[in-house]
Amino acid sequence: MEKKDIVFGLDIGTRNVIGTVGYLDGEEFHVIAQTIREHDTRAMLDGQIHDIGRVGATCDEVKKELEEMTGLTLTEVCIAAAGRVLRTITTHVELEFPEETVVTGEDLHTLDMLGIEQAGKEIKGEEDNKYKFFCVGYSTVKYYLNGDLFSSLEDHKADVIGEDIIVTFLPEDVVDGLYSAVGKAGLTVANLTLEPIAAINVAIPQNFRMLNIALIDVGAGTSDICVTRDGSIIAYGMIPMAGDELTEVLVHEFLVDFATAEQIKRASTEGGNITYEDIMGISHTIKSEDVYKLTDPVMKKISGEVASKIKELNGDKSVSAAFVVGGGGKIHGFTEALSKDLDIVSERVALRGEEVMKNIVFEQNDIQKDSLLVTPIGICLNYYETKNNFIMIHFNGEMMKLYDNGQLTIVDAAMQAGFSADQLFPRRGREINFTVNGVARMIRGTEGESAVVTMNGRPVGINTPLEFNCEVELTPSTVGEGGNGTIADLAEFTTEYIYFNVCGHRVKCPKFVEVNGSMEPPTYSVRDGDVIETRPFYTVGQLAEFMDVTIDDRYEILVNNRPASVDSLVYENFVIYWTTTSPVAYAGDYLAEDGEGLPGDYEAEPVEPESVSDVHTRMKIESVDIPIVVNGKRMTLSGKKEYIFVDIYKLINFDPSEGNGRPLIIKINGQKCGYSDELRANDEVECYWYGEAQA
Repeated sequence: MEKKDIVFGLDIGTRNVIGTVGYLDGEEFHVIAQTIREHDTRAMLDGQIHDIGRVGATCDEVKKELEEMTGLTLTEVCIAAAGRVLRTITTHVELEFPEETVVTGEDLHTLDMLGIEQAGKEIKGEEDNKYKFFCVGYSTVKYYLNGDLFSSLEDHKADVIGEDIIVTFLPEDVVDGLYSAVGKAGLTVANLTLEPIAAINVAIPQNFRMLNIALIDVGAGTSDICVTRDGSIIAYGMIPMAGDELTEVLVHEFLVDFATAEQIKRASTEGGNITYEDIMGISHTIKSEDVYKLTDPVMKKISGEVASKIKELNGDKSVSAAFVVGGGGKIHGFTEALSKDLDIVSERVALRGEEVMKNIVFEQNDIQKDSLLVTPIGICLNYYETKNNFIMIHFNGEMMKLYDNGQLTIVDAAMQAGFSADQLFPRRGREINFTVNGVARMIRGTEGESAVVTMNGRPVGINTPLEFNCEVELTPSTVGEGGNGTIADLAEFTTEYIYFNVCGHRVKCPKFVEVNGSMEPPTYSVRDGDVIETRPFYTVGQLAEFMDVTIDDRYEILVNNRPASVDSLVYENFVIYWTTTSPVAYAGDYLAEDGEGLPGDYEAEPVEPESVSDVHTRMKIESVDIPIVVNGKRMTLSGKKEYIFVDIYKLINFDPSEGNGRPLIIKINGQKCGYSDELRANDEVECYWYGEAQA
């Protein structure tokens, strides 16, 4: 057995838990061991777990008994879901290739994921949707090759492939309850499917699915339905009525507890007399016919509801035949009533048990092949169909199903969850772009904090491979503070003051800069888009205004002993005189602390301001531009000294939500790479979703 691919399945039903351990050998499935345990209390109602602790304890008992029977240590389990709020969405999706391509199995899985994603969007968009749904199963209804209907696509050449797909959803709390219950038993989920999907794997072989057949899995709390036609499953459904409704009638009529009523109901299917004791301790003996008379009205109500749902799923018409499985399907008269409600001959409505288990080998001698075992075995068989296709994880507290290509990392899960590349890597704050004397300048924001990632409680990196059923918590990276700077911080602004010699005194004036046409002081905070011009000069009129001097036509103005006007420009250490017959007054507060005045005949040569080219040469080079090729297009990275792969997302239009579960192909010079791999000049970079043309 150690060489076999052993599978452990649990059919967690409303009344009991059936555990199966076995392996697939060619066309035969060998059941090594199987056991069943009933719930001690009504811990489940209508297929949904109400008491997780009690259901988990029952699962643990089943697991331990099977371990004793087989000598195996069971750690992973396959399960199936049912529940009141079952929803199905049928949708059409297509996958277009950049050129004619041979279709592979991975292409088909990508097509499935596109369908699941599209169905998920449709169900989220429903206005009356009060639940958060999780995909528990799907089936391909039809395949299309270049628009034509095909039964199989693999290995065909195609430009476009498509499919009609039916996707089944249950509320996430239903699925969470199942995961929590098996977790209480020390188990992790290896595969999750839907109960009718599991049942159909056994009850209706693929070659029967060309027929219009309904499969009804009648349990204790729910009756799960699926319908086949033209080789595919075309619909799923469920009604929240099954065997428990009959049991409750017996509870009230015979004054017994629920467990005793169950025993009476089961005994009645074998005919003859039934003896029981009521809650008063009084013993009674009744005939099976007495039970039938009490349960028939409810049984007929159930068959009527099932028939109505089948017709609804089948386009408002009956099916050609119906197969019934599950313990509840043994109800006296159920198949006969269902045939009448479906308006088909009674021979075409039948229980499916031993006759559909020809390829099932029971290695236990005490196992009886009947309809009760169809779904438990189907749960195990479903494992072999899907085990290599998906990986189940919990991401930030939500369950997620990803197509497993063997190379999944936390980045892939984050992308499918809607995280952008910017949320995975530290982000700088917003940069400020402006010009100084016509030259483009930039003040970069500060670097943010890296994303914080844990897997199963341990700190890990974003490129860590995903583990099956792992718990991933990801806190997005943060954005640093935006760029911040003042005029005083600019390299062109070397000093805060400018000095003039005015009427024999050295005067200190603040050095102003022109921003967007207005004069601003050194404390001005630079903003994005500012046009800045350094002004290492005043006009005579501005200087006079600053010194609170009013110059009018009475004044004679000299600059460096040359005639001037109020509009004349004066630079550092220029000598300015203004004279009039009236006394000249100005504020002494503006005299330089070290200025004792200059002789009246001092004549300074004009000082020219720095040229733009000199300023640019003096600027510190803060970044390096590198040319690269992205998806065949030549581009340039700029603004940093060094670059990594993720920097290309600033150059291309990349939307992580368009992945729809498909793998993201990233390469440097034709080789697979990571998101943090270094980029060099003239590198050729590829970044596209699997199955798409490079763009």
